[in-house]
Amino acid sequence: MPRLDLPLLVSIRLRLSAAMLLTASLVAAAPQPNIVFVYTDDQAAWTIGGRGNSQARTPNLDRLFREGVRLVNAFVTTPVCSPSRAGLMASRYGTELGITDYLNPSREPDNGLDPGLVIWPEVLQRAGYTTAFIGKWHLGRLDRYHPLRNGYDHFTGFRVGASTSKDPEVEFGTEVRTVNGYTPDILTDAAMAFVREHAADEQPFLVNLHFWAPHANTKNRTPDGDRTWLPLSTADWKPFRNLDPRLPQPDYPDLDIPRAKRMMREYLASIASVDRNVGRLLDLLDELRLARNTVVIFTSDHGYNLGHNGIWHKGNGRWLLTDNQGPRANMYDHSLRVPAVVRWPQELTAGTVVNETVTNLDWYPTILDLAGLAMADDALVRGRSFRLLLQGEQIPWENDFYAEYQQKHSEVTDQRCWRTSEWKLIRDFARSDKDELYHLTDDPDERRNLVASTDPGVQRVRKQLDQRLAEAMAAIHVQDRNGATANQLRNGEKFED
Repeated sequence: MPRLDLPLLVSIRLRLSAAMLLTASLVAAAPQPNIVFVYTDDQAAWTIGGRGNSQARTPNLDRLFREGVRLVNAFVTTPVCSPSRAGLMASRYGTELGITDYLNPSREPDNGLDPGLVIWPEVLQRAGYTTAFIGKWHLGRLDRYHPLRNGYDHFTGFRVGASTSKDPEVEFGTEVRTVNGYTPDILTDAAMAFVREHAADEQPFLVNLHFWAPHANTKNRTPDGDRTWLPLSTADWKPFRNLDPRLPQPDYPDLDIPRAKRMMREYLASIASVDRNVGRLLDLLDELRLARNTVVIFTSDHGYNLGHNGIWHKGNGRWLLTDNQGPRANMYDHSLRVPAVVRWPQELTAGTVVNETVTNLDWYPTILDLAGLAMADDALVRGRSFRLLLQGEQIPWENDFYAEYQQKHSEVTDQRCWRTSEWKLIRDFARSDKDELYHLTDDPDERRNLVASTDPGVQRVRKQLDQRLAEAMAAIHVQDRNGATANQLRNGEKFED
């Protein structure tokens, strides 16, 4: 078994020294770029056609990945909607923000992202950017959490998570009305209208286009009550209607193959709806001659499983078996890994590939760096700018990262993860019998849990990873559900050997 060689110091991702704060880095005379941040919901890294999935129809995303800088090891620190979105905006962990699971309006009606935090759209707004948020917010439904009070000049979309793929109820500013049409098209129409309106402005603009797709419907169901991604437009659904899709693990014991194939068809079609609309937006930037000095970012709030390891969904997974459709909490790479690309023709070389590991917490400092802006004085962030990596430079970079998921709704879990390029340890402090250890080099699909292995090399690795995990938790002052501090964990009170 290979020996793990971990750094002696805790990941620099968790350091808060003043050296992490950004300074203006663009040439002063250069105009600031426009920024278009496209964010999908539930889109796994394995869904991009040009990146090896021959079943996917993503010609426009393939174009974007060809013309931009590909981030092939992009991850999120919590594999579910709200805490991942909070991490994107604030560059903080969900346990720090009080958002550890998706915000359920019936159970947490008053919770949301603290409006006292300075999020990166607000920094851009203060610097003169005209800002728009279009799509799914899911960071609090009350007025104090409204995007218009948190860095945005314009809002069209949904404050909460639930929606549908057709004829959605859309909020325009603060007025809600039903709009006829397909949801991805409606949101893209709004984004394109904003771009057209501000194309000739002297000041730059920011558009956050946060699609609901390819999330399954919460209001539409199959006749037997199952989740569905339908209805979809004819253009998006027709190529998949009669597809006999390949499944990632068709030999998984008791896998419900008919159900998995039906889901895969619909899921890929929903991704096609995103792709078609991304193409519309890219064409508009070309038409208005804005593409050269517009930063286009494409990524997702977390990954997704569809038959992988016998489950479907994300971190709050569900078994996809003929005899068991209950919950399966997980922090598999398919839940944590996301597609990610940055295109900026004026500054970045097309086709550049970044192999270093980045997370959703890194977007905050990176976007400000791309805009030539300093970090706000009152901002406390956990992420690092990876602008130099985008430019193809070789710089010291820590590839280990910490992740967490404290579930509240599907089941009770308190998962913490330390991932290196070679190993991953997952501990569940609410259920000690659910700990997991994977050797990613030999087992990238995470099929063999080694946590109970008696191999001395594996035991040594497990203890080293546990120490790194405890250090990460101590650095952000995390406590587990039972009140044990990270120091107690490091001293062995929760992990008996």
